[in-house]
Amino acid sequence: MPRNPVLESAEFISNHSQDVSVPREGIQAASRLILEAMKQQRYSTHSWKQNDLHPKDASIDALQWVFLVDTLNFSFYHTPPEKPFTVTYRGKAYTGYWSLCACINRALDEGIPIHTPEFCRDISLEQFRHVFRGDPEGGSVALLEERWRAVQETGRVIVEKYQGRVENVVRAANHSALEFLKIVTRDFSSFQDEREFCGRRVQIYKRAQILIADIWACFDGQSFGRFDDIDEITMFADYRVPQALLHYGCLQYSPALLEILGRNEELDAGCRLEIEIRGNSIWSVELVRREIKAMLEADPDNGQGLRVNAILIDFYVWDYSKREEDKMKHLPIHRTRSIYY
Repeated sequence: MPRNPVLESAEFISNHSQDVSVPREGIQAASRLILEAMKQQRYSTHSWKQNDLHPKDASIDALQWVFLVDTLNFSFYHTPPEKPFTVTYRGKAYTGYWSLCACINRALDEGIPIHTPEFCRDISLEQFRHVFRGDPEGGSVALLEERWRAVQETGRVIVEKYQGRVENVVRAANHSALEFLKIVTRDFSSFQDEREFCGRRVQIYKRAQILIADIWACFDGQSFGRFDDIDEITMFADYRVPQALLHYGCLQYSPALLEILGRNEELDAGCRLEIEIRGNSIWSVELVRREIKAMLEADPDNGQGLRVNAILIDFYVWDYSKREEDKMKHLPIHRTRSIYY
C-alpha cells in the first residue's frame, strides 16, 4: 500500500526542524492520558454527529454539506483587540469553525441551496457576503473573497468534471482514502496545501484530509464514508491542535519561537517556523498513535474494542482544546492567514 505523502513530509520536516521538536518522554505520557480519556468518552465516529451543527443523517445533502464546509474551513482565528466573527443561530452565538457551520445551516434554513455545486459555481460575491453575514457587534469573517473564489471553483470543477454530483468525486476514489486525497488535491486548487522546505516539496493537506475524515465520520464508515485505508490519514495541522499538543507535552517550541508567538506576531504562510509547527504536529500525533497502538496490543482488554487512529486522536484533541480553552490560554497559538487551514 502506498504511504501517505503527508506522513512522509511530516517525518522529513521533523527531522530537519530547528525550533520545534517532539520529545519522546512527552509522547509516552500524552499517549497514556489521551488513551484513558478516549476510553472514558468512548470516542468514535459517532462523536462527530453529536456536535449540534453537524448533519445527523447519511444523505447526499449531508455529503454536499461536508464538501462545502471543508472547502471553507480555514482561518477563523482573531487577534485581540479584534472581535471574533460571531454568528447567532437559533438563539446561540457561535465563533470559529462553528460560525462557519452556523452560516451554512442558516442559509439552508432560508432556502438558499448553498450546498449544491451549481449554486456554488454561480454564486455572486453579494450573495456570498449575505450568507456570511455576522452579528452586528462581532467581527468580519476573514478572507471573504478567497472563500468565495474557493466555493466557485469547487462548484465549477464538480459540475464540469463530475457531472454536477459530489458523490461522483467520492466514487472515483473506489473506497480509498489515499486515492481520494490524490483526486481532491489534484482537481481543486484550494486544497493544494504544499510548500517548499529544506530543498524539497512537502505536503500538509489539512483541509483535504479533514474532508475525508468528516465524510468517514458523517457516514460512520459506511456507504460514501467507506474508506478501506482510512487509518492512513494523518491529523489535520491547524492552530488549536498544536496548542493542545504543547499542553500535553508532546510538542516543544524553542525559546526564540515562544518569544515570537508570545508577541502575537503572525507567521508568514509558508515560512520555516510555520511549516515546522504544522509538520511536527502531524508527526507528534503519529507517534502518539503508534504508542497507543502498542499499548492496546500489549493489553488487548485495555481498550475494550476502542478504535484509535490519527483522525480520532485529532478529533479528541481538538474538542479538548475547545472545551478546556481556559487551561491553555497561557500557551501560544501560532497565527497565519491562509486558505489552507
